Amino acid sequence: MTTTSQPASRYQPDKTVTPLRALAEQAFSRAAGAPLIPGNKMRFLRDATENYPAWLEAIRSAESRVHFENYIIHSDDVGEQFAEALAAQARRGVRVRLIYDWLGAVGATSYRFWEALRQAGVEVRCCNPPRLDSPLGWLSRDHRKMLSVDSRIAFVSGLCVGRPWVGDPIHGIEPWRDTGVVIEGPAVVDIEQAFANMWATLGSPIPEEELPHEREAIPAAGDVALRVMASMPTIAGVYRLDQLIAAIARRSIWLTDPYFVGTTSYVEALKAAANDGVDVRLLVPRASDIPMMRAVSRAGFRGLLEGGVRIFEWTGSMVHAKTAVADGRWARVGSTNLNLASWMGNWELDVIAEDEPFSQKMENMYLQDLAHSIEIVLRDKNQVRPAVERTGNGPPQKTASGSAGRAAAGVLRIGNAVGAAITSHRVLGPAEARIMFIVACLLLPLTVVAILWPRVVAFPIAVLGGWLAISLLVRAYRLRARRN
Repeated sequence: MTTTSQPASRYQPDKTVTPLRALAEQAFSRAAGAPLIPGNKMRFLRDATENYPAWLEAIRSAESRVHFENYIIHSDDVGEQFAEALAAQARRGVRVRLIYDWLGAVGATSYRFWEALRQAGVEVRCCNPPRLDSPLGWLSRDHRKMLSVDSRIAFVSGLCVGRPWVGDPIHGIEPWRDTGVVIEGPAVVDIEQAFANMWATLGSPIPEEELPHEREAIPAAGDVALRVMASMPTIAGVYRLDQLIAAIARRSIWLTDPYFVGTTSYVEALKAAANDGVDVRLLVPRASDIPMMRAVSRAGFRGLLEGGVRIFEWTGSMVHAKTAVADGRWARVGSTNLNLASWMGNWELDVIAEDEPFSQKMENMYLQDLAHSIEIVLRDKNQVRPAVERTGNGPPQKTASGSAGRAAAGVLRIGNAVGAAITSHRVLGPAEARIMFIVACLLLPLTVVAILWPRVVAFPIAVLGGWLAISLLVRAYRLRARRN
């Protein structure tokens, strides 16, 4: 397999930059585990109105191969547009490979949708369906959103494929706010390699002759230097980088995240930056596609606000972008949410640009988003409240779709709040009262059931324990057989 990246320990700083900047670049390379790749052309694409047409145009222009990896591809009219484009290219003889996530497809995509693609010649693989030998393996999701064509152009974003990102103007449903990037140049090789590695994880690898070229074989397309962060479960490269940027930023850290459930260490890093005079801002949705997530995220607002972090809520239908920009120099766009499910549990894909012109454009876009947002402040008795009430047509509508990654993030926040209530490790705020009430209402009937009908509780635990034991024995046998 062609190697497209070098270990961070081989990092060689650019001798033309200052020693401090060289030290920062070395720290970034080691924290991220991804080299800085110069010579790229990159621009951001706002929402589905810019992303989807560019994706479809690239697919239709393919001459040899299309690699498409996306967490959710809905089998609605929008998904059918992409299915038709992919199928048409496969019929022409273009090698089309597609990866989707099993849990992401549940309730979103029909079996017939995938079968129609396979019959057209598209090679389709599913990530992490439930398996008898891995009872809890399905909790790690392929949450990436990428597209690459012919090793010449690639897209990385937070957008899945479906009607929610387009909206429905006839019925007054606004499109989701999201962000992606289009990249040309040597970094396309790393994006394609990330896909190749994931493809090999799910089955036979891509043939050697079809693997991406060396970076050096791809001519420079621009002057943007960037890193391709292909995260996988337990690696936490983006988490290390987010912590590092929070530590070294001197002017600003502006974050957008739809499912923010920050860890204690990350929240403290943001608060420390804010206390040191850094302009730290967080933009989150006011209405989430998982209604519980608003309460879960808000449970952590008080500590952030008291620490000097400014928080804004998007007033549109849903903000789904996962972006960050710091000091007008570093910018991140991709699929990673600011919660443990994304940082440590999933396969994710992000691009981190170290380019002032691009980062400044991201800052301008962030300011435009704040114009459609409401700032959250602390009112009397330290209650979290909007700075002003929304006027107009009322609060945006919620949708019913969601993911296990977001649910896991919610469980983490609930666990933190409940743990704090039991151990008194930190002061709880009014926003967490709802979580306490919901958890109590769930625990009380469970307690009654356990007392009156203990077998009802014991049987599922016994089944899960037996399942785990058998799966561990099977894995131990396979590993031993491999060694012999």
